[in-house]
Amino acid sequence: MNFSEKLIGWFEKNKRDLPWRKTKNPYFIWVSEIILQQTRVEQGLPYYKRFIKKFPTIKDLATAREDDVMKQWQGLGYYSRARNMHCTAKEICKSYKGKFPEKFEEILSLKGIGKYTASAISSFAFNLPFPVVDGNVQRVFARIFGISDSSGFAVAEKKFYSLGHKLLDKTNPGTFNQAIMEFGAIHCTPLLPKCNHCVFSGDCFALKTNRVKEFPSKKIKVKPRTRFFYYLIIKAGDSTFIKKRKGNDIWIDLYEFPLIESAKALSKNEILHSAQWKNFFGNISVKIISISKYQKHILSHQLINGQFWEVEMPSGTKIKQALKTFQLVKFTNLNKFPVSRMIEKYMVENGEGFTKNNRGK
Repeated sequence: MNFSEKLIGWFEKNKRDLPWRKTKNPYFIWVSEIILQQTRVEQGLPYYKRFIKKFPTIKDLATAREDDVMKQWQGLGYYSRARNMHCTAKEICKSYKGKFPEKFEEILSLKGIGKYTASAISSFAFNLPFPVVDGNVQRVFARIFGISDSSGFAVAEKKFYSLGHKLLDKTNPGTFNQAIMEFGAIHCTPLLPKCNHCVFSGDCFALKTNRVKEFPSKKIKVKPRTRFFYYLIIKAGDSTFIKKRKGNDIWIDLYEFPLIESAKALSKNEILHSAQWKNFFGNISVKIISISKYQKHILSHQLINGQFWEVEMPSGTKIKQALKTFQLVKFTNLNKFPVSRMIEKYMVENGEGFTKNNRGK
């Protein structure tokens, strides 16, 4: 029995029941692949269902408001992917009359779709012979065939892809690709692979040499950048100020409260005398209602320490120019705007209008 037969045999007995495996619709497959690129299936599944329900066709996605798209993506992270999907949906409607292209090269040319995603869509939707090589697949290949190159380098990527093309079942590439991805996701896992009852136990280089934990080679870790975000929730009656985040940074096109940022932790006194605070309030005497404890939010190469200050300006105060660039939004309408997971968590935990539970000054 060859590699493909063993793999597909295992897959037919162990595959999970997932909605994107029951369709050949390239749009649905595309959405699932983008969601699952950095998200576990258990976390991504409800997002997939909500996204498809909200935007059931490419045209629905293309004609949607950007804020609506970002709101559906809220909590998944990697928000550039949602923006790219929105942009690509518009391009498909413009250049392909709303029909998802069927040729690999055309799919690969679309914004936000790389070699892996193009291969997945091509094989799952159109049964074209292009191997998928994600992190799970790289780990399986590295262990079974003893490939010790770090999977983060271009030479290793080329080697893995070449091996995938060689092993691929050309008559049934969609099932083969689903199978190898599933095998890496639930069987040949990073920390606790099920080596004792594996269909490849007699062939696996890593198992035979007792070096399973060594494959694939570990990437060099980059020390994360630490940032401190001090959000000012400025209460103006039943409303507060928010603004869409712009620039070349994290959380682009998501909304946030007025922000004071620092590379180090700031004391209360340092914040009150900072240039940013004076920019927002000048010499106005602002009432500090509450200051939250720090919230930690870990991104791929960044550690964000967030703190929320609920403050109130005297009624009738003239708004400074810096705050005039923000929208004044009722607290009851805040949940309509896409925000970062950090802000969403604070809003959910503290309730409508925000309360003062479990705070520390």
